[in-house]
Amino acid sequence: MATFNHSRTNIIRYILISVFIIILVQLFNLQVLSGKYRRDAFNNAVFPKVKYPGRGIIFDRNGKAILNNAILYDLVVTPKEVRAVDTTELCALLGIDVAEFNKRLRDARIRNGGYRPSLFAPLLPEAVHVRLDENIWKYPGFTLVERPVRVYPYNAGAHLLGYIGEADSAIIKRSGGFYRIGDYVGRSGLESTYENVLMGQRGVEYLLKDNLNRLVGSYENGSYDTAAVAGRNLHTCLDIQLQMLAEKLLRGKVGAVVALDPKTGGVLAMASSPDFNPNDLAGPSRQKNYSRLVLDVASPMLNRAIKGQYPPGSTYKPMGALIALEEGLITSASSYDCHGTYYGCNRPLNCTEKQSGHAANLRLAIAWSCNSFFSDVIKKTIDNPAYNDPRKGLTAWKAYMSAFGMGHRTGIDLPSEDGGNVPDTGQYDKAYRGLWNSCTMTGGGLGIGQDKMLATPLQMANAMCLIANKGFYFTPHLVNRIEAENSNDTLLKKYRVKHEVLTHIAPDVYDVVTAGMQDVVEKGTAKTARIPGINICAKTGTAQNMILLDGKRYELKENSTFVCFAPREDPKIAIAVVVENAGAGGTWAGPIASLLVEKYLRDTLSGERVRKVEEIAATDLMPTHLARVQYKADSTRGFEWFKITRDSSYIRNYLKPGAPFVPPVLRKKR
Repeated sequence: MATFNHSRTNIIRYILISVFIIILVQLFNLQVLSGKYRRDAFNNAVFPKVKYPGRGIIFDRNGKAILNNAILYDLVVTPKEVRAVDTTELCALLGIDVAEFNKRLRDARIRNGGYRPSLFAPLLPEAVHVRLDENIWKYPGFTLVERPVRVYPYNAGAHLLGYIGEADSAIIKRSGGFYRIGDYVGRSGLESTYENVLMGQRGVEYLLKDNLNRLVGSYENGSYDTAAVAGRNLHTCLDIQLQMLAEKLLRGKVGAVVALDPKTGGVLAMASSPDFNPNDLAGPSRQKNYSRLVLDVASPMLNRAIKGQYPPGSTYKPMGALIALEEGLITSASSYDCHGTYYGCNRPLNCTEKQSGHAANLRLAIAWSCNSFFSDVIKKTIDNPAYNDPRKGLTAWKAYMSAFGMGHRTGIDLPSEDGGNVPDTGQYDKAYRGLWNSCTMTGGGLGIGQDKMLATPLQMANAMCLIANKGFYFTPHLVNRIEAENSNDTLLKKYRVKHEVLTHIAPDVYDVVTAGMQDVVEKGTAKTARIPGINICAKTGTAQNMILLDGKRYELKENSTFVCFAPREDPKIAIAVVVENAGAGGTWAGPIASLLVEKYLRDTLSGERVRKVEEIAATDLMPTHLARVQYKADSTRGFEWFKITRDSSYIRNYLKPGAPFVPPVLRKKR
């Protein structure tokens, strides 16, 4: 019995010793090997304050800062540290209700965990920041963090410069976790294209907290802090004064302007209208303003200079002439006995000019924009005897057009550029089941820049650069150089490559066409664009414009288009202008381009020309049908929300009887 008791005592002793050893090992693990409690203690005593870097500044060609930085503050929350907060007081200060407060807190915990700081209220107004700064100790778990925000000193260039927005989950995932909740990234324009250059590098400042969660000083004298590294600056080709003038001239209109330097491909100005004040997407009201802009059917956030796809109309004719001259299908002396109608195909085609002799040679045909002459030119081009097959003729023509930069993206350093369209055999096969010939596209208006042909204003301006340079161009671009550029910076290399795509066309062939283009301004369809002392080469365009509204097809007033370069002897600027629903190219687009040419080449405008600027800027050419389109969009959205919420306030305004709708146009209904 004694032996048994002794054995049981030993067993108990071994168990106790084992438990004691396990406890010691676990204590050693927790206190020495594991950092969990050390981290918890550190987090309880120290606040890591993120230092956001200033994004790079963007300058125009003359060194003026057109996109700069200012400091606002974000309110940041660490959910696990929120305790005994006067929710009502804080909500009143932030202008939210308790339900919204709880939602934001819950979202922060879900998105970023309870122990990590998350954005709670971004870009606080100055008055709110001042009150919070004085009383932040009353709200444990909340802190203020500096946030550099973008400011646009000239209120211009919204579509080009772009805006920044908070990184969403998709951006964070694509970045492999590099971006965090609360980070801001470029969402459009140069801010997006050059994000890696502009963004800089985050820093962290560690601050000690007392038992009331107040920040009382630096941790370890800042030995663990890391400095924020500012982003690098961009120097652009833009002339901000020219940009502001272009935006002013487009006020109250739908359209776009592009001005390029033919010698470099640099964008001197690029305006799209309607537009918006870029500062509206940079401050505390950013989200509210964004919602307003995206719901506007006039699409003020759409950059029509690179995304507006328009029939180029008669601005195509210089390209058509060059192709036919190079192929030996016409000469400078070629003529067409036009009396207002083209009879080369089954269906007669009308020409806008009827006076005798206006197409007696190529130069006159360009100056007076003879549709009959150029309808005959496209027919000859498709039926080119060198190929003896309209399919091969169309393919060869498309290859020339591609060399002119049409039918594909130019490659400009802006996101979301569209490529327009130059039709090929596949498109005509699909539309006509393979049963087409040269009269199909001649009758459709391909020879006068219509039918299936579409181009962006940027493509039109780029084509003018190519003609001005007699066969070469540089890819259009906004940024000229990156500050502290090094061998790892490859973004700009492609913009410094000279593309000699049509230099095989003889200079005297270009001279024939440019002489006709100069006559356009001197005595042809664009005398309104003439500038004494400056030889401008130009071409007007007037393209048909249709709309489908309320189940009916209406023909709107034509789009007014104009392209030019100047001076003819040494081209320094090439411009394309499109004004929707504005009529003939020489009426509105031509004078707008003329004012921009004079401003850029002479750096000033005379008193009479300044008055012309004010006259154009004050003219409202906004399409009248937009009001109807907006009404339909708003009412559709209102009824959708009513279905979801059953809240009749969404549809109350649309249940009242109103004046009957009067169609907007009404020259012709099809």
